[in-house]
Amino acid sequence: MSLDPAITTPRLVAADGFRRREVRHRAWLLGGAGMLLAAFLADLLLGPGGHSPGQVLEALLTPEQASPLVRITVWQLRLPTALLAVLAGAGLAVAGAQMQTVLDNPLADPFTLGLASAASFGAALAVVAGISLLPLAGHLAAAGNAFVFSLVAAGMIHSLSRLRGVGLDTLVLLGIATMFTFNALLGLLQYLASPDALQQLVFWSLGSLSRPSGLKLGLIAAVLAGTLLLSHRLGWQLGALRLGSIQAQAMGVPVARLRLGMLAAMALLTAVVVAAVGTIGFVGLVAPHMARLLVGEQQRHFLPLSALCGATLMCVADLFSKLVVPGLVLPIGIITALAGLPAFFLLILRRRPS
Repeated sequence: MSLDPAITTPRLVAADGFRRREVRHRAWLLGGAGMLLAAFLADLLLGPGGHSPGQVLEALLTPEQASPLVRITVWQLRLPTALLAVLAGAGLAVAGAQMQTVLDNPLADPFTLGLASAASFGAALAVVAGISLLPLAGHLAAAGNAFVFSLVAAGMIHSLSRLRGVGLDTLVLLGIATMFTFNALLGLLQYLASPDALQQLVFWSLGSLSRPSGLKLGLIAAVLAGTLLLSHRLGWQLGALRLGSIQAQAMGVPVARLRLGMLAAMALLTAVVVAAVGTIGFVGLVAPHMARLLVGEQQRHFLPLSALCGATLMCVADLFSKLVVPGLVLPIGIITALAGLPAFFLLILRRRPS
């Protein structure tokens, strides 16, 4: 029995197109990993201290042969800071990518929707007033408060997104209003804070990678890994959600529960990043769009590439923060804001009705 060429030819063409697309997307993932490695090494090799790249490499590869000053600079300052940049950038990018997916909003990210500002206010509340909203939080009081307030902001966004007449643009405006509200409350805390606490509040309001620690690195890595695992398990549901709520419900996806659960997970991821590095804007907005332009919406390629793009952007921003003014490390939030604002304007202009 012979197969009808009129039937088999389109199937072969479709299969060949799928294979080509898979190869191209995997190539982009490898390219993204290569770009991240290059940015990470540049961030590690260059910086204040006057150490040459050769000295830094020697301290990395053969620390016993390096001078004590170079060894301490590399292993206790530069390497933890570079790792924090990678994890924080990947975390913000994953949070932004999934918020854009579940809210079907290309302008959504932890910064524009107010989650980062809410988390910053919660962390600052623990520093200034010593208030811990989670019992027995101890040294994690700032992270616990950041999670509670970011969860409240995420719940507000989820509730408002279900109201009749609330469109994509309205949701972004509500998120920006939330951001300004918590920024105002943070400003009030700054006004009332002691000089010592005020320095820490400036850290959260401008963003900085200057305080890396094993606890911060481990906490972000654990939450990021859990979020990626959860997103992998729910990959087909998240992919269906991009087709629209009605189509996703017809396919058996519990849309409301999926959105609420993913927003809670993204609130947790945002909280641990903000508690570690402060408020850093636009990484979670720009990185997912870079990945989307390269590999489309398919979760198994889109989410890893978003994480790679976010980590690369953060490493590049950290590098610029050290090189713009010789001898001075600028807050990284200033760098990402200056670089991200043009991208934000372009996204808004692209959404204008023709």
